[in-house]
Amino acid sequence: MKKIEVCFTPSLIDLYNVEKKVVVVVDILRATSCMTTAMANGVKSIIPVATIEECFSLRKKGFLAAAERDGKMADGFDLGNSPFSYMDKSLKGKTIAVTTTNGTLAITKSKKAAQVIVGSFLNQSVVANYLINQPNDVIILCAGWKGKMNIEDTLFAGALVDAVKDEFTFEEDATLIAQSLYNVAKDDIAGFVAKSSHVKRLNKLNIHKDIEFCLQPDIYPVIPMLKDDVLVAMEFDYEYVIKNDNA
Repeated sequence: MKKIEVCFTPSLIDLYNVEKKVVVVVDILRATSCMTTAMANGVKSIIPVATIEECFSLRKKGFLAAAERDGKMADGFDLGNSPFSYMDKSLKGKTIAVTTTNGTLAITKSKKAAQVIVGSFLNQSVVANYLINQPNDVIILCAGWKGKMNIEDTLFAGALVDAVKDEFTFEEDATLIAQSLYNVAKDDIAGFVAKSSHVKRLNKLNIHKDIEFCLQPDIYPVIPMLKDDVLVAMEFDYEYVIKNDNA
């Protein structure tokens, strides 16, 4: 049976063997929620980079560029890190260079994996069903906050583990902790996450609607996947994946 693991932060990913595995990168507030929203609203591709300098260099080459540090849009860029920014119809068909405090770093640290995909509450079920129907072991990589774990990413990791538990084995403590935390919080995810440090940080910036939006389950049936260092929407038959899982 396939194995699933949870890595709480990119600082720990070197302890995991990502080769021949699918890595699901998770940054609920807000990078992977933005990426999912962007793909669902017609953005052609996203170039995730770890640093401001890399992102600005791509902007100078003519790409639209989004940059966030410490929850705020970085100066000199076109977009920040709000999912609502990616609902703009003018972005349809565009390629956007993106750097964020945590999420894009997690993606760049996962490149040796057999496959890197983006997960969020917004596409939770389609990600779960895809994982069930593909053949590889899985690592859920939480972006955390500046090398430390956080509540919201860990909760999503637990939700994903719980959704696929009948098709995967897991024994290591991080996976069990994530699943246990989710089972404690699942009846009131928003209330539980309200206690988190990052929600408090974003609330100080008056980003309440972003938080509410990013915690909604199953809004978009899309999966951003890394292909040649660029995120694109995975091509698959969504109805088939769901049907195959329920067979």
